[in-house]
Amino acid sequence: MRGFNRMVIGYYKMKWAAQSGCVRKWRSLNERRKQIEAHESINARPTGVFLHQFSASGVLAAMVTNELTIIKPDDFHHHFRDGDALKSVVPLVASRFRRAIAMPNLKPPVTTTTQAVAYRERILAALPAGAIFTPLMTLYLTDRTTADEIYAARASGIVFAVKLYPAGATTNSDSGVTDMQAIRPALKAMAEVGIPLLVHSEVTDADVDVFHREAAFIVRILQPLVDENPDLKVVMEHITTSEGVDFVMACGSNVAATITPQHLMYNRNAIFQGGLQPHVYCLPVLKHERHRQALLGAIASGSSKFFLGTDSAPHPQTAKESTSGCAGCFSAFAGLELYAEVFESIGALDKFEAFTSKNGAAFYGLADNTEKLTLQRKAWRVPMTYPLGQDTVVVPLRAGQEMAWSVKQG
Repeated sequence: MRGFNRMVIGYYKMKWAAQSGCVRKWRSLNERRKQIEAHESINARPTGVFLHQFSASGVLAAMVTNELTIIKPDDFHHHFRDGDALKSVVPLVASRFRRAIAMPNLKPPVTTTTQAVAYRERILAALPAGAIFTPLMTLYLTDRTTADEIYAARASGIVFAVKLYPAGATTNSDSGVTDMQAIRPALKAMAEVGIPLLVHSEVTDADVDVFHREAAFIVRILQPLVDENPDLKVVMEHITTSEGVDFVMACGSNVAATITPQHLMYNRNAIFQGGLQPHVYCLPVLKHERHRQALLGAIASGSSKFFLGTDSAPHPQTAKESTSGCAGCFSAFAGLELYAEVFESIGALDKFEAFTSKNGAAFYGLADNTEKLTLQRKAWRVPMTYPLGQDTVVVPLRAGQEMAWSVKQG
């Protein structure tokens, strides 16, 4: 297996080394090989957070910290859904986040500014009385998206990003991009007006192993895109691999990434523990333990290039527990608490507020929120299901398990 990994890393290293731009800063092949071998010597745990790399100060902080008061966070990747499901999701999100990027992969997708304005109104209508929350709308990029639509989006004042789904990569992505050349005018307009591109970074080629699709996307699509559009802000969403972490770190300040709680908590063993576990199945799929360790290293570094994006994606229980289950993990009920457990486990609570409340806002050019939120060390048990509309339920991450942190009310 180690020989195979050397071959894979060698292949990608040569590909990147042969091209210009941010990837010139990549670490040497020998360093990458040693890193992989070191990670493969770790015994991967199938579920839960892999507790490691505690510093003395981190352990002490974890022992004595019973409350965390932070700037109220933002979620820079959330699937609100629509219709009755929307009414169940919005109150959960608003209770923990001041703003959230609303994903546009509805049926039909949100491809125009007019549609984004209407969707925003539906989200706001689902807010509980007195709630203070701002949805940050996005457009769904297609081969037919025009520069004029991008200009209209910027002029609207309510569209904050455009999402690139490779066609067929994930839920409701059938209308996604099939021809990178076709979107060049839209990308140029986005760079001109300062609208970020949010990227689901996976190829969909049948000949690429599902666990290697992110690395292949960087080589084939993302690196050329970044080089060709040096002024375009790009968010590599829900990164899952060491290659993703290294790429983001090597690029300039115009490239950043979101990281989900599930990819920080679990490796791919979790999908198969005790039988198939559909409620931890998501896309991008969970990866090898060495990749999870790289994600933990990214958040522990304190780099401003990484920020919170839950990718909470509710599906009815019947759709997940089926012969062809949907991809997506539901974490809207406790996204913030899940991240807190991860940061505490690696002794990095001092980096928590920046990741949840500052880095993303700065990347998007938004002011920090003025409201505060307090997490308290108070155990509670996750319900087995949550309502999802009037007639269905969704099974959350960590269903039936105990959580260490909770949002302090009042």
